[in-house]
Amino acid sequence: MRYFIEFSYNGKNYFGYQIQPKDISVQEELEKALSTILRQPIKTTGAGRTDTGVHAKKMFAHFDTHQELSHQLTHQLNSFLPNDISVYKIFKVKDNFHARFDATFRTYEYYISLEKNPFTQDSAWQHWRRPLDINKMNEACRILFDYEDFTSFAKLHTDNKTNLCSIYKAEWEENRAELKFTISANRFLRNMVRAIVGTMVDVGAGKIQPEDLRNIIENKNRNSAGTSAPAHGLFLVDVGYDFE
Repeated sequence: MRYFIEFSYNGKNYFGYQIQPKDISVQEELEKALSTILRQPIKTTGAGRTDTGVHAKKMFAHFDTHQELSHQLTHQLNSFLPNDISVYKIFKVKDNFHARFDATFRTYEYYISLEKNPFTQDSAWQHWRRPLDINKMNEACRILFDYEDFTSFAKLHTDNKTNLCSIYKAEWEENRAELKFTISANRFLRNMVRAIVGTMVDVGAGKIQPEDLRNIIENKNRNSAGTSAPAHGLFLVDVGYDFE
């Protein structure tokens, strides 16, 4: 039987979601807890892999077991897992339903603090030394919808079969002394969101103009884009499925 698990985590102490040979990961902690409680080896498949230090407010994974799961499993897992990982629900799905390949969209949020804030040091990019023009940043966002090949924002030397993505939403919002970037797409390349944010900040700071984004994308060269934004400001906030 196949089960889906919905959970969240603070990525500060982890080298991403996916298991690493030598470094601690969220997947390792999750599988260790499941295997201990169910008394059998459990392997999970996540909806995606987040980079080192990136957080997830809503993440999904699937795993298989012959056992009928107890209604207490969620509570048991939360008692066993570290405080920076939280499980919300576990539910049965069709045996061929896949956490990664059946996802219809993914949504990320990125936070930038416009003032020195001791309470968001681990959850937002502290960019208070230089003002940012949110109007120009949103002008650059609209350009993203004209393209599908985002090679210029992809991490080099990865195993991507294609760098094509369909972006459904991209916008900046300002709330007092904080900027929030929301981006939603059918799929994302490794490091793509952080590379886009870093380039958008160059637009907001006046280093480049919004229209320069077209040349950056069309160059299909990672060196044309801006420096990747720090990982700790990035959150995976939603993954969409058609569970019917």
